[in-house]
Amino acid sequence: MESAEIMVPIAEYADRRRRVLQALEGAAGLVLAGHETPVPSLGRWKTDRMFWYLTGLDHESGAAVLFDPSAEDEAKRITLFVRPRDPEIERWDGPREPIDSALKAKTGFPAIARTTAMPSRLSEAARRTKQLACLHQFANHNGPLSPDLELFRKVSERIPGVSIQDRTQLLPSMRAVKSATELGLIREAISATVAGYDRALSMIRPGIREEEIAQAMTASFREHGGEPAFDPIVGAGANGAVLHYIERNAVITAGDLVVIDYAASYGGYCSDVTRTLPAAGSFTREQRLLYEVVLEANLAAIDAARPGALISDVHRAAEDVIARAGYGDFFIHGIGHQLGAEVHDATPDGPLVSGMVMTIEPGIYLYDRCIGVRVEDDVLLTESGAVTLTVKIPKTVDAIEAAMAGR
Repeated sequence: MESAEIMVPIAEYADRRRRVLQALEGAAGLVLAGHETPVPSLGRWKTDRMFWYLTGLDHESGAAVLFDPSAEDEAKRITLFVRPRDPEIERWDGPREPIDSALKAKTGFPAIARTTAMPSRLSEAARRTKQLACLHQFANHNGPLSPDLELFRKVSERIPGVSIQDRTQLLPSMRAVKSATELGLIREAISATVAGYDRALSMIRPGIREEEIAQAMTASFREHGGEPAFDPIVGAGANGAVLHYIERNAVITAGDLVVIDYAASYGGYCSDVTRTLPAAGSFTREQRLLYEVVLEANLAAIDAARPGALISDVHRAAEDVIARAGYGDFFIHGIGHQLGAEVHDATPDGPLVSGMVMTIEPGIYLYDRCIGVRVEDDVLLTESGAVTLTVKIPKTVDAIEAAMAGR
């Protein structure tokens, strides 16, 4: 078993698992890591983020965590299952650890077994509890069944009287409220992102390619201990009006606005920031007017983001600003999303609550006029309102122009 340096304490992962077991109220539950494809792909394969949130294990293909509150042995009420050792495969992928006291101490699981034992253990739990709780998010009707529901349906066909419950809001509700450790990791990700934007502000000018900016920001993230949280979006001119522009092959010209949506992750936690910067170092009158509308919408939405509000309330605050300026038809996406172990992190139903970290990202996109503007910040919800975590990245017109003046 391979695990990256665990930055969240082992005890915090264990506490998360205990909270899940208690919240299941007697039902059995299963969280699966997923399976690595046998064909090598770009980058390391990672486990399902629900599994990672509960274990900290990032490359353990085929693993699972079983919650069985009915187990007679209290130590076996939460069990980690890992795939068997295979000497032939280990010649390709490297040696795996035996199940012993060292592995239990390393993972924080008192009970670890091989996945070959999981079918019988799951069946025993279902027979005793008669309740199986789905924790993975349900799929749409045109997609494959979620992994735990697929297994539970097979179990229920073999054990009479077993019910299947919807507990899919449990883990998103837990993940949405960040611990002090998680907030620290997000702040570290933002620090690396600040460094990346400092680099971008210092180098943007007519004549360079969009990809050069992306590469320089990536290098800066890594110099500060981060990794890219997602593929970079760097779009100049009309490309900035394409929301998921990925080519990055255009040469920046003097009249362009450059939309950069790129940020770092750190210790498995993400940031997500967008800034819109003038290639020439200063905004034209038209660009400034449009930018000020988006900035006002950004600030209005941040002000509206507070515990008890709905995400639709936050969206409406930005939308009203943009609509009053006459650009309502050109704000074509939602105001933001939860942020954490994933860029678009698990999102529970219901109103916002204190401890959430989310993005605020209004925009206006005028492709025919070769202008796109988006301003995105990461905010932490507290009892007194939203605290902007990305304040060190310039976003007012004056601050941007001042930062670019020294190029």
